[in-house]
Amino acid sequence: MSFNFGDMIEAIERKVPADRIALAHGEETVDWGELRRRSNNLARALIERGLQPGERVAFYAYNSADYLVALMACWKARGTHVNVNYRYVADELAYILADSDATVLFYDARLRDAVAAVVDRSPLVRTWIEWGGEAAPAAFAEPLAALTVGDGAALDIARDPADRFFLYTGGTTGMPKGVVWTHADLNAIGLAVAASQGLPIPENVEQAADFAAANPDYPRTVVGPPIMHGTGLLSAYGALLGGGLAVTLPSRSFVAEEALSAIDRWRANRLVVVGDAFARPILETLDAQPGRWDVSSMRVIISSGVMWTQSVKDGLIRHMPDALCQDNFSSSEAIGMGVSVTTRDGTVETAKFMVGTRCRVLDEHDRDVAPGSGVSGIVALAPPNPVEYHKDAAKSARTFRVIDGVRYSIPGDFAQVAADGTLVLLGRGSACINSAGEKIFPEEVEEALKLCPAVRDALVFGMPDPKWGQAVAAVVHVAPDYDEGAARDDLRARLAGYKQPKLLVATEQTLRAPNGKADYAKAKALAGVG
Repeated sequence: MSFNFGDMIEAIERKVPADRIALAHGEETVDWGELRRRSNNLARALIERGLQPGERVAFYAYNSADYLVALMACWKARGTHVNVNYRYVADELAYILADSDATVLFYDARLRDAVAAVVDRSPLVRTWIEWGGEAAPAAFAEPLAALTVGDGAALDIARDPADRFFLYTGGTTGMPKGVVWTHADLNAIGLAVAASQGLPIPENVEQAADFAAANPDYPRTVVGPPIMHGTGLLSAYGALLGGGLAVTLPSRSFVAEEALSAIDRWRANRLVVVGDAFARPILETLDAQPGRWDVSSMRVIISSGVMWTQSVKDGLIRHMPDALCQDNFSSSEAIGMGVSVTTRDGTVETAKFMVGTRCRVLDEHDRDVAPGSGVSGIVALAPPNPVEYHKDAAKSARTFRVIDGVRYSIPGDFAQVAADGTLVLLGRGSACINSAGEKIFPEEVEEALKLCPAVRDALVFGMPDPKWGQAVAAVVHVAPDYDEGAARDDLRARLAGYKQPKLLVATEQTLRAPNGKADYAKAKALAGVG
């Protein structure tokens, strides 16, 4: 059951109705027939311009239907996807192009100035393809629209499930690193999830396409985060893999009204968010304007990458009682570590996850942490796992280790194991605060702060302290009725004294980037902590 992304999409294109909508972005729609034609033509154009199997194809763009058309073409032509954060400036773009050895760059016309600044610094890039502009593309580039014209005939090429997929991740220190996956391993994770939900498991791509075409409740997914990040991109691909619809949002920052309008318009049954940063505005908007949007079609709300407050999940289910909230514990290096599910019939604690069959929590001697022991350990995930970090043998050796004969991915997440075998997440070890020898995980303090009155969001980090070495500093995004005294009283009931913030700064500014990720640099600047 080792599948290639390009083979999977081609098979689904043959089976699903050609007039079923595949992509929606604002007012633009692309049906499956058009997706097939445009991506086949573009894939052929890439090969005609010299793209060889395995060569890297970089994407530097905002959300759009063109992004996903180009992504399908990349896979069909056996290119290796490379994501580039659209917030990167020219120097950062040049670094990614050089580090990944990219030979093709797809980019949005609105980012043309940064691209123009790196053309002479990127000798490996042979093909520059621009989309989205009203004027002619830059002199060094070709327009995407011209390359998607043709008869749309399928490519007659053999593909390999071992074809690669790059996912660049910022990490906590240093320059971004390319996490290298194979198509086969990513698909294996998806199939395992399907099996856990009682869905049929295909033996080949034709069976997979038959299942997708026959499913009346095919995925109609509103993708909240940008598709230049792993959560957004893999969620969009997952919708297409099910023969469904991937809906992306036009605004550069997340707008709750826009997401709710998309759910209403497309009768969406899946929504992808990034924790409270996206989910809380949706809840507040639904509370403020009940009945404005029909959200009764929603069945699954998925979050990945950050913790998601229980009260927000409960509030969303109040508006969408047939939906479940699925909190995925994953990272670019370890997809599928655990999952927490909330429905109207039952809830779980924030940051508490059911341990997957692939997941272990290990102490400093690589021994399993005993459930209920209160001992903290590091999370290790068995295969399927990434191949490596691109061009970083040392980091690969530290993260992907063989224990008891099994190669585990150990990206640095710490947890305890409750008596019932569930994970209680503590946070990423690289961000751990050491205060007079006591280890404090910022995520634990952040989650406690977000439960305080009038606190919308919180970021926590260490600051130098002459007595303790490090002390806890926190910046909270607050509502107008915030009261620090009330927040501290609430916090004292939730956390030990040594975990209490010595510095607590309130702001009405958001603490998140447009993709929902924490902006610690901004928080530290607001707190005056270097």
